[in-house]
Amino acid sequence: MSETILITGGAGFIGSNFVPYFCTQHPEYNVINLDKLTYAGNLDNLRECQDMPNYNFIQGDICDAELVKKIFTENDVRGVIHFAAESHVDNSIKGPSAFIHTNFVGTFNLLDAARMQWLDSPNAVRRGYEKCRFHHISTDEVYGALGADGYFTETTPYAPNSPYSASKAGSDFLVRAYHHTYGMNTTTSNCSNNYGPKQHREKLIPLVISNALAGKDLPIYGRGENVRDWLYVMDHCRAIDLIYHRGKSGETYNIGGHNERNNITIVKTICQILDEKSPRPDGKKYAEQIKFVADRAGHDFRYAIDATKLEQQLGWHAQETFDTGIVKTVEWYLKNRTK
Repeated sequence: MSETILITGGAGFIGSNFVPYFCTQHPEYNVINLDKLTYAGNLDNLRECQDMPNYNFIQGDICDAELVKKIFTENDVRGVIHFAAESHVDNSIKGPSAFIHTNFVGTFNLLDAARMQWLDSPNAVRRGYEKCRFHHISTDEVYGALGADGYFTETTPYAPNSPYSASKAGSDFLVRAYHHTYGMNTTTSNCSNNYGPKQHREKLIPLVISNALAGKDLPIYGRGENVRDWLYVMDHCRAIDLIYHRGKSGETYNIGGHNERNNITIVKTICQILDEKSPRPDGKKYAEQIKFVADRAGHDFRYAIDATKLEQQLGWHAQETFDTGIVKTVEWYLKNRTK
């Protein structure tokens, strides 16, 4: 009988890239995708899964504890890969409540359902459930901000600076607590900024692409000097698959692309690619649409991930550089500009 793996948030950006990859790579699993289908979820991004015999979709909220328990018991869930989260920092500043509820309470509901399904008591795994694992996807934003030098490692102290990152930090600590208190088999990964196909247009790269093509302003916070380490989404998917199957229980793994860029460089790079692949009808350059706007509250200056642990212990390496990944990303949005 196939093992059932529950993937939460599989209709979101990273999840909708991961689910088709995971279902294809692991036909031995029965995959359930649980997604609330908020504004950020899009089933059109999972069309390639429709005819997969090992894929099932359930529309539902991880904050619905009874639904989560029902899914675990009725499907005998043997593993969890947990993407579901509110993730847009600007939205967390405007309305933090949803972030605390989904990211913290929702994660608790999943962990507790797994505890009841997989364990007889603290540190006593139910017979036959020894290999069950809960993998939690988090963010580098829990570490706070860096100066011009240095990198986040797995031992960097947490210092979240936004309601979003605080809610993710809280969920990370819950996962840690369930491992240390109950002996649950857990792993956590903290990733840098993802980019690639299927990302919601509220985020920087798809927003710039869509605004540029629509002839709108390209808004950049401050002077565009904030730096992020950019990770191509399929590199992230491969890392999660690897950690879920080969990572050490109780461990955290940082996932980064070794692709630091400041925001103004990102925007200008996209403009140059669009100038070549979809020139403006008036013959002008897309960079002329750049507009600097007031910086957002609590805007961290720089993030950068040290992925040495993942590389050395599990053999993972990013396959895309930013220069190759951003071209693939722009080409996807040009092909799917009406979706």
